[in-house]
Amino acid sequence: MALLKDLREHIRLLEENGKLVRIKRPINKDTELMPFVRLQFRGLPEDERKGFLFENVTDVKGRRYDMPVAVGIVAGSRAIYALGIGCKIEDLREKWAYALQNQLTPKLVPSGPVHDVVIMGDDLYRDGNGIERIPVPISTPGYDNAPYTTATHWITKDLDTGIRNVGNYRSQVKAKDRLGIYVSPTQHIYVHWDKARKRGVPLEAALVMGGPPSIAYTAAAKIPYGVDELAVSGALMGEPLEVVKCKTIDMEVPANAEIVIEGEMDTEFLEPEAPFGEYCGYMGDRVLNPFVKVKCITFRKDAIYHAIISQMPPSESSKIRQISFEGVLYKFLRYDCNIPTIKDVAFLESSGSWNYLVIQLDKTNLAQPWQALNAAVGFDPSIGKIIVAVDGDIDPRDADSVNWALSFRWMPHRDTRMTMGKGAALDHSATPLGSLTHEAATFPSIEGTSAILIDATRKWPYPPVSLPKREFMENALELWEAEGLPKLNLKMPWYGYELGYWSQEFEEEAELALRGEHYKTGEKLAKSRKKVR
Repeated sequence: MALLKDLREHIRLLEENGKLVRIKRPINKDTELMPFVRLQFRGLPEDERKGFLFENVTDVKGRRYDMPVAVGIVAGSRAIYALGIGCKIEDLREKWAYALQNQLTPKLVPSGPVHDVVIMGDDLYRDGNGIERIPVPISTPGYDNAPYTTATHWITKDLDTGIRNVGNYRSQVKAKDRLGIYVSPTQHIYVHWDKARKRGVPLEAALVMGGPPSIAYTAAAKIPYGVDELAVSGALMGEPLEVVKCKTIDMEVPANAEIVIEGEMDTEFLEPEAPFGEYCGYMGDRVLNPFVKVKCITFRKDAIYHAIISQMPPSESSKIRQISFEGVLYKFLRYDCNIPTIKDVAFLESSGSWNYLVIQLDKTNLAQPWQALNAAVGFDPSIGKIIVAVDGDIDPRDADSVNWALSFRWMPHRDTRMTMGKGAALDHSATPLGSLTHEAATFPSIEGTSAILIDATRKWPYPPVSLPKREFMENALELWEAEGLPKLNLKMPWYGYELGYWSQEFEEEAELALRGEHYKTGEKLAKSRKKVR
């Protein structure tokens, strides 16, 4: 597939593959835009979802913007995500594992399109200029208290090592020169901010919007602290990412980004931020958070504003997080933790791709599921509230398949462990709203929050799955298609297979039935009668 160096090449690729819809009618960014995109996540199967490019954007005050808005274009579906890094859907896990192990140091270049337009000083405050030039939508009309940027990739540096971190954080538009940010104490940008706070200096930050899709994918991932995430982004893209120096701060940003906001995060004060519609499916409460003072904004000519739709799962937010988290955790468990029997890891989107994790493996011993479960629960302080290990024949992405394993391969008193010491991330079951500080709500009391680990793998041989054998189902599928019946989306298991407990006698009796000779079995069974009175 084509190497994508910027957002425009990606949009063109989506259109060539029938994955983009252009909306030319006037669309109000504050009341209509996000509700319009929301409909496909509530009413269409994933493989029918598209990216949208709104070309005629207005707002509640009647203003018309000269900047189009793109939504759903990086993670509207697994197919869209795969196009963004040039691989097949089934290769996403290994693509991530390869990129993490083969990072490409960014290439510093003297200039780039992101500096076509530079706005700083008094120009930031001119009406309709600066932040006001950007058509930031309201994501949850009727509940959000402001427009929030959502595909905002914050780049900051560790003050000791200089190593960059890239994270996706929402940003509340508060003034012509000020944006808010939601920062959990479990996130890496908080480490940078806290170091700056202790030194009594502001933290420089560059907010990148638009660019190669790999930037968005990396920003949404949980990559180990101390890894230059722009190097991972380049590896996902297939070549070193070209970066340029910022105009007012000591930071490098993608040369082909659409928009960059340069600023300093205040470390002396926190101010209230939110409410905002969150990925968990509930409104986020107002809490004290940092904010950034804008120093400069740079644009490409004819810039495109990029947003990610989040809120109630499934959404683009839950999909980008799902695939990025899965890629990083798959590499961690299979390669770093030396569990070669790991086949897949899946975050269920109904949990916001955060709290419900399923690990698929073909175990070679009874200890391996627990090796994987214990490693997964310690990977990140806030990820994984329900973690389930399943066999290789269970589809970890299908809730019905996982529930089947839970129903018949898991015994609660024997195959369950509870762990403490976790941190909550926008989980309203952890503490009552408004009762604690942000830090205490993240890690309540002295024990924190909890996680449940479940080994839902088979502990001994089972009889075959009670479905017709594969050859009979495949024949039925041919007949189905010959009749011109609707296209099927077959779920595992859709044919029967053996699981270790099946005798030669039972096999022979089934063969007799297929030859119409089942009376022979009846005669044999009659000879085995036992007297009961």
